[in-house]
Amino acid sequence: MLGVGDKFPAFSVMATVSLEKGKEFETITDASYPGKWKVYFFWPMDFTFVCPTEIAAFGKLAKDFADRDAQVLGGSTDSEFVHLAWRNNHDDLRGLPIPMLADKKQELGKTLDVLHKGIGMYLRATYIVDPEGTIRFVSVNDLSVGRNPQEVLRVLDALQTDELCPCNWEKGQATL
Repeated sequence: MLGVGDKFPAFSVMATVSLEKGKEFETITDASYPGKWKVYFFWPMDFTFVCPTEIAAFGKLAKDFADRDAQVLGGSTDSEFVHLAWRNNHDDLRGLPIPMLADKKQELGKTLDVLHKGIGMYLRATYIVDPEGTIRFVSVNDLSVGRNPQEVLRVLDALQTDELCPCNWEKGQATL
């Protein structure tokens, strides 16, 4: 598995970015959003139960991440068409302000080494990548356990201080 200090891999995938007719899809690469921090989070598959709770929670915090010069990108091995169908049919995902990456060939998941062995779908992996493309944070959960997007935002805040941050540090508190 790629970890802290490694370069996030090069990739190019289709993404579902809108529900607007004719503007639903866009190609997104590792070079998209230059100069920004990137928060990538991956989920096992669309039309499941834990996944939409996480996706909606990241979506609700998208402005908070953007205020920190970070772009949130989510994805699974489902196609962009499945992502679109899910967004159209799930109330919590209709207004989602973040791209849904379609790693349908599993290339990114294989390079990151975060596909569930034997099943071929993502584990719940989260990466924070700095503007130079270096992985600064990784967290991987089992399929049954959802993650906490507020904690990811807290870690981003800590990383952006470029200081030593103690346990449970929150933005605005003193660093070490």
